[in-house]
Amino acid sequence: MMCVAMGVKAADSASFEFGTGNKSQLTRLGMQWNWERQWFKSNGMHLGAYWDATISVLHQGRYQNQEASKNIADVGITPVLRFQRDDRKGVYAEAGIGAHYMSSIYDNNHRTFSTNFQFGDHIGVGYVFDGGLNIGLKIQHFSNCGIQHPNPGANFVVLQTAHAF
Repeated sequence: MMCVAMGVKAADSASFEFGTGNKSQLTRLGMQWNWERQWFKSNGMHLGAYWDATISVLHQGRYQNQEASKNIADVGITPVLRFQRDDRKGVYAEAGIGAHYMSSIYDNNHRTFSTNFQFGDHIGVGYVFDGGLNIGLKIQHFSNCGIQHPNPGANFVVLQTAHAF
């Protein structure tokens, strides 16, 4: 569905994600905007793309290496490439790398970041059902890409559910 209000395309889908890793939990809400481009079309498949705008809460269970907890807000924008069927249903594989800003420095379980700004990259697989329900699984990595040290990074396994409008 293509809706346009004041020159801005309405979102194509919304998502909820839950992830875990490094004694942290990630809860994320997102909105996605499909690109209308299709590359490498062959046998009913193509490489497509979308924007993923997210807001997350990272709950740290070992804040500053103590049995304490702290929540961090995270805002991110990620362009994602997805190999999928032409009708955007069925099995897909995807990868993306985007920019994230965390409300405070991540300091959990012997991993202390040096900057609030992080790159977030992921690879994932999933399935889109008739009716637009999407279930996916991805591996998410946060790192500042060596902008400043220390740069230990953190990894999460993330379960996603999304619904296309």
